[in-house]
Amino acid sequence: MRVVLLAGEASGDLLGAAIVRALRARNPDIECLGITGPQMRAAGCSSLGDIEALSLMGIFEILRELPRLVRFRREMREAIIAAKPDIVVGIDAPDFNLALEGQLRERGLRCVHVVSPTIWAWRPKRRFKIARNCDAILCLYPFEPECYADTGLRADFIGHPLADELDDSVTPAQARAQLGLDPEQPVLGVLPGSRRGEVARLMPDYAQAARLLAEKHPGIRAVVPVAHEGLREAIAAHTQDAPGLEWTLLEGQSREVMRASDLLLLTSGTVTLEALLLGRPMVVAYRASAATIWLLRTFRMVRTAHFSLPNVLTGERTVPELLQDQVSAEKLVAELEPLWTDPQVRAYQMRRFAEVRAQLARNAGARAAETIEALAGRA
Repeated sequence: MRVVLLAGEASGDLLGAAIVRALRARNPDIECLGITGPQMRAAGCSSLGDIEALSLMGIFEILRELPRLVRFRREMREAIIAAKPDIVVGIDAPDFNLALEGQLRERGLRCVHVVSPTIWAWRPKRRFKIARNCDAILCLYPFEPECYADTGLRADFIGHPLADELDDSVTPAQARAQLGLDPEQPVLGVLPGSRRGEVARLMPDYAQAARLLAEKHPGIRAVVPVAHEGLREAIAAHTQDAPGLEWTLLEGQSREVMRASDLLLLTSGTVTLEALLLGRPMVVAYRASAATIWLLRTFRMVRTAHFSLPNVLTGERTVPELLQDQVSAEKLVAELEPLWTDPQVRAYQMRRFAEVRAQLARNAGARAAETIEALAGRA
């Protein structure tokens, strides 16, 4: 059997790798190829293209790259048709993958999409286009299949692969020792994002918030996992040591940094789900470009009370979240302070996080592989 898998960013690469491993465990002779990242390639998936080609963020950022993306999608379509796969698996990246899946389905290929777009948050009518473009959708969150009930599309909840992988068994002191940090020194983990725009918009306020927190609680070490070398200079410009505060910049190792932290200051994204599953208290912020926010607000494209995944999954403001103009050093510290000093505030987050982890841990890779294999057999 030959399976094409199409990942669009780092989180899709991780999920794709889990699916490839599960498929190969079920059938060692299976051939996997597609748009890959390092995790998928390590799992045994051959590459037709690299996920870096799709690592973009924001409406206007994508519009600038649209001609290149159209060319890349055309190239991938022809390569996939030539490969004659038994099934095509699009993993997230809905704006790229769903259109490609629709084109491939018109050519007689069976297509499964993994990771539901956030139709529960914005543009809910997309569900009908999704139903036209694929044969089934595999959802990571338990409330998502119901969103497709009126479309006729098969929608299965498979759980989240990160919940199968991550837990809170490692203590901060243990993780600090593994990173070569002082196990007794309190750590604030600062994760400003993996894209230049995110770092530019948020790192100045994050750094000032760390300094203000250290003025109240001297002796803090702030640790930043630098997502890639291209961000180091932009981050380092804001991370000079100050009285009561020391900075450490590490190359990658975001999960290790989260494990080592007593408290996290995070930019909204999949990393917040990882922090939840690792059982680390957090404050979440986000600031998009002014043009993107204007467009979303003008056309009322967002329909959710919360923007951070922990709050979406718990259905309440379990973690403090600050958006756009709400983000300032002073407001960040006002939200960080209770989590730093009050054990009851921290314990409440931990209880809610444990409930979500139990709900999402379903052996997602194996469940996805089972559905993919069954649908491929019907092709």
